[in-house]
Amino acid sequence: MGKRDYSLLGPDAKHAVESGLTAAEWYHSDVPRKVMKELMTRSDGPAIRDTVILYGLMLVFVSLGIALWPSWWSAPFWLAYGVLYGSASDSRWHECGHGTAFRTPWMNDAVYQIASFMIMRNSATWRWSHARHHSETYIVGRDPEIAIMRPTEMAKLIVTFFGILDVVKFFPKLLQNALMGPDAAEKTFVPQSEWSKVQRVAQVHLAIYLVTVALALWMQSILPLMVIGLPRIFGAWHHVMTGLLQHGGLADNVIDHRLNSRTVYMNPISRFIYWNMNYHVEHHMFPMVPYHALPRLHEIIKDDLPAPNRSIADGFREMWPALKRQLAYEDYFLKRALPPTAKPYREDFHRYVPGMMPPNDSRTPVPGV
Repeated sequence: MGKRDYSLLGPDAKHAVESGLTAAEWYHSDVPRKVMKELMTRSDGPAIRDTVILYGLMLVFVSLGIALWPSWWSAPFWLAYGVLYGSASDSRWHECGHGTAFRTPWMNDAVYQIASFMIMRNSATWRWSHARHHSETYIVGRDPEIAIMRPTEMAKLIVTFFGILDVVKFFPKLLQNALMGPDAAEKTFVPQSEWSKVQRVAQVHLAIYLVTVALALWMQSILPLMVIGLPRIFGAWHHVMTGLLQHGGLADNVIDHRLNSRTVYMNPISRFIYWNMNYHVEHHMFPMVPYHALPRLHEIIKDDLPAPNRSIADGFREMWPALKRQLAYEDYFLKRALPPTAKPYREDFHRYVPGMMPPNDSRTPVPGV
């Protein structure tokens, strides 16, 4: 395929459209219509429970952190607060952005707006960005949410665990959106009717940060920033860790989520923070299934999917060698074996676009063509 151009205005974006890739039909595992209707049923109960637990824990941790400040005894509480602020907010932003966490629309929107601010994302821009991510997942030049670009920049990837790069990128973008609205790339997926909303959201976020900084200067203390802003840095590690596993080392420019997404079994704490997005193949195949129904969906279609990774560590053991291999060979990707009960990968869709899946179903990683 050659060197990839990940910009939304470059030649790869044009090629994806001209080749028919963006209009191709994605593969979906078979689920009976009645069962799918049950799975897609929305409910307020599970999300209200989890939201009360989340914000209740955040209130406890931040209160103890403030009470013990500036003693080192406050550090464990700030770290716990940070991972809920800087990581759990990512999954709440994601699921409420889909509108599936709650049955009641205003509840989805309220949590979505709060989580968007905490995770440092413009709620107007990212709703449309994520819609594109789902309709054109890991299609180079079209998906604005490709987390690991090829060849992998290892140093950059490691620094990302601390959330620093996201924050460094966020504030210039925030200022630009607040003053001028969406940029040229954002306008490729945000409808024109939403451009003014992008600007208004950025202005509100900017105002909150300015007030927080002013309060910190007035108090001559970093404490206000420990409550708002800084947890996005020291609490980002969990959402980065789980986010990298979603698609890292797998294929791009394909239309079968079994090739470009990964399901990983996780411990109950990580599943709470991540809100069951570890069932990521299932989520991409059927994005309107609420997070609390994903374990059941997994049990229904698992015989049509590659075997899930048994743990986070197992996922990294699979992914990391592939990322290192991509340093030397950009078109390399993992092609995981399907069980005998699964339908074959839809290779007929992949052959006509450079960089797609070769007709091979071995159990070892193979390069793309």
